[in-house]
Amino acid sequence: MNGQTLLDHLKFFQAPPNRHPQACDTDIVLSKEILAVSRLEQAEIWPLLRASPEGLTRDEAAARLASVGPNLVTQEGRPSVLRELWGRAKNPLNGLLLSLATMSYFLGDIRASVVIAIMVVLAITTAFIQEHRSNDAAAKLRAMVKTVARVKRRGAGLDASEGQPDGFIDIPMDQLVPGDIVRLSAGDMIPADLRILTAKDLFINQAALTGEAMPSEKSPAIADASVADPFDLPNLCFMGGSVVSGFGTAVIVHTGARTYFGQLAEQIAGRRELTGFDKGVNRFTWLMIRFMLVMVPAVFLINGFTKGNWLEALLFAVAVAVGLTPEMLPMIVTVNLAKGAMAMSKKRVIVKRLNAIQNFGAMDVLCTDKTGTLTQDRIILKLHLDICGEDSERVLEYAYLNSHYQSGLKNLLDVAVLQHIELGKNLHLQHQYKNIDEIPFDFVRRRLSVILSREDETHVLICKGAVEEVFAVCKHYELGGERGALDASHLATAKAETLALNEDGFRVVAIAYKEIADLKPSYSVEDESELTLLGYIAFLDPPKDSAGAAIAALNRSGVAVKILTGDNEIVTRKICREVGLEVKCVALGPEIEQMSDGALAELVESTTVFAKLSPAQKARVIGALHAKGHVVGFLGDGINDSPALKAADVGVSVDTAVDIAKESADIILLEKSLMVLQEGVIEGRKVFGNITKYIKMGASSNFGNMFSVLGPSIFLPFLPMLPIQVLTNNLLYDFSQTAIPTDNVDEDYLEVPRKWDIGNIFKFMVFIGPISSIFDYATFFIMLYVFDGWNNPSLFQTGWFVESLLTQTLIIHIIRTAKIPFLQSRASPALIATSVTICAIGIALPFTPVGAALKFTPLPPLYWPIVASFLLSYAILTHLVKTWFVRRWGM
Repeated sequence: MNGQTLLDHLKFFQAPPNRHPQACDTDIVLSKEILAVSRLEQAEIWPLLRASPEGLTRDEAAARLASVGPNLVTQEGRPSVLRELWGRAKNPLNGLLLSLATMSYFLGDIRASVVIAIMVVLAITTAFIQEHRSNDAAAKLRAMVKTVARVKRRGAGLDASEGQPDGFIDIPMDQLVPGDIVRLSAGDMIPADLRILTAKDLFINQAALTGEAMPSEKSPAIADASVADPFDLPNLCFMGGSVVSGFGTAVIVHTGARTYFGQLAEQIAGRRELTGFDKGVNRFTWLMIRFMLVMVPAVFLINGFTKGNWLEALLFAVAVAVGLTPEMLPMIVTVNLAKGAMAMSKKRVIVKRLNAIQNFGAMDVLCTDKTGTLTQDRIILKLHLDICGEDSERVLEYAYLNSHYQSGLKNLLDVAVLQHIELGKNLHLQHQYKNIDEIPFDFVRRRLSVILSREDETHVLICKGAVEEVFAVCKHYELGGERGALDASHLATAKAETLALNEDGFRVVAIAYKEIADLKPSYSVEDESELTLLGYIAFLDPPKDSAGAAIAALNRSGVAVKILTGDNEIVTRKICREVGLEVKCVALGPEIEQMSDGALAELVESTTVFAKLSPAQKARVIGALHAKGHVVGFLGDGINDSPALKAADVGVSVDTAVDIAKESADIILLEKSLMVLQEGVIEGRKVFGNITKYIKMGASSNFGNMFSVLGPSIFLPFLPMLPIQVLTNNLLYDFSQTAIPTDNVDEDYLEVPRKWDIGNIFKFMVFIGPISSIFDYATFFIMLYVFDGWNNPSLFQTGWFVESLLTQTLIIHIIRTAKIPFLQSRASPALIATSVTICAIGIALPFTPVGAALKFTPLPPLYWPIVASFLLSYAILTHLVKTWFVRRWGM
């Protein structure tokens, strides 16, 4: 098959950039395309992709980007206004209400249908406005977080400052196009569907696509024709994967919606587990629906049999169903979360997933690495020593060569070595070197080696890594130009020296080398043997000034801080002491590896520091904390942190993190600070507090209404309230609650983590709800026997309407706080304003033409002092019961 025929078949550039993923047969069409590319020689790929081994020019890339569209899957793009509106509208509660509105319309009650529709529009519009504002703020911040890829570009149009010596430049990942040549190294996300061109120990994690936890090794070898599964092909990588170790180059075949990930994006996105927050909201919704399923048929049958008018009974039952529906819940939840996201955005925090804000508030354990969190993330190379602790220029030279020539992900230690040289240390290299090969770092060996050729064409392997892991492959030592056997006594001296450095707070990296006599073009891990130990480089990462205050603030808020680090326990202990973090117990990775899940679950409760952990062990520690009922947050920025970020209830990373860490996180910090996390915890608790206010109000009010509606339905010869009056009452009450997201939250409520407790909500509903029924029945008695409501149904209905609206609006201020309302705790000005407005409307409505249209009648003067006494008595009794409840079960 020649290139042009295949190009016609694949139609790389003609497919619409925003086609729906389900518009094609991804399992068949995509496999054919990718398989075809994988079986071509590299020389055949360039005409196929209309590209060059030297890369695309800027003009070619721009034209291609305009043709194929940005390298984004559907879910990553900013939703349109219509999509945002639809997102707010498509929930079961709105569907239920619209069904009831439709039923009312066809039953002839057009006014009821209009009122229900207004409720739905109110909920959707309020939620949409807040979420749209939140999305705008998040989009502005998200633009500050740059996810880039290293791409080879050539020719005119490149600024001199952009170009790198090897021709690669950094560009935003969404601007990649088919035909671009990209460089891959540890920590990178696979930015598109790629064909490998070169690779060195390149291992790719494809778990997001295949479910296979073990990474796959990739190479440029042409695919075997017998392999049918694209994921088994060694020369293909797919968007959604990440580089675990090694490095390489590749050419892009598909971008955006045409990638395998893009075409399966909807299915992949749909697999996300519900959070505890989602489950809590759903449990409350179903609790209210169960009440409705019992209450509505009972109201319908009772009124039908007692009044004889089955159509009127049905309309009244529909109105009661609307009253029992927590129709404002989606709006309250969305607006609260959006408000929290906007508040966090002002603190330079990007919330990728709104529900993560509530998880912040529920978090009672924060796991974090120490580097950059407890420390300044400003690592400085302070010492370069031989094995006896004396300054050694040779150690510095070999450390520099290793950091300079390694082509993988340069970590902070590499940067510190290179900056140390650049900042004035006169390093005079004894030889001229050329890079031959590299053995990349991985988290099992914890070493990295480069193989260099000198001008005399001899090869030298220079190894840099964790002390114990380098010691393990050393057979000799070098001291003062003399070489000797690394026997037990010398090894003890070396270990004592590194231990002393660790105790002084230094991070120590060992340097070793080997002269290679048997030259070869490539090298492997097996060549890291019989090395000569040169000495160590020691780094200092000073503790942050704010770390101690932040940890103390988190502890006061009920959040325990635990350190999960790959570093050794001695350095970690010292840093913890300097920032005031009490170390109760230390557990090491090798010990954890031998533990059962049950034993680890017991250990994590009493352990503060987990040191020398592998990436999998970090995730396992978080799983053990989950098993003990904790809500866990994790702050990390490295490739080794991505499993833990995914395992945590709320994953937090920083904008300087590797791509896979940012992709795995729920929240991105533009400033790596524990104090910002403390502010996030408080914001999350505010969000949860305001949501539970609505839920407790709705649950208790609906439970009380059940008793208030059923009783008079049995003994009254008329409906206790007309359907349109029930709906108007509910509409006004809903409006009074729209300001709940702006409400203040008591300081003592914010002191401890807050989790969903549906049992507590149920108890609150049972104890608080019936109190309103006491005063409803008192109102019934007054309207019937003082104001002769038996013979004036309109007066009775008006009296109950006003009393019901006033008590429901008042209860907002009683339930919103555990303290004495208005005196010890005052609502926000917006909530006070909406409450006063609705109460004023309720009082005035019977005296207006609108009230007359709703069949209300003016109330007698004596009614008002009686209702005022009811309101005062209701407030006092509810507060007393609430205070007793809080003392026994908590708020």
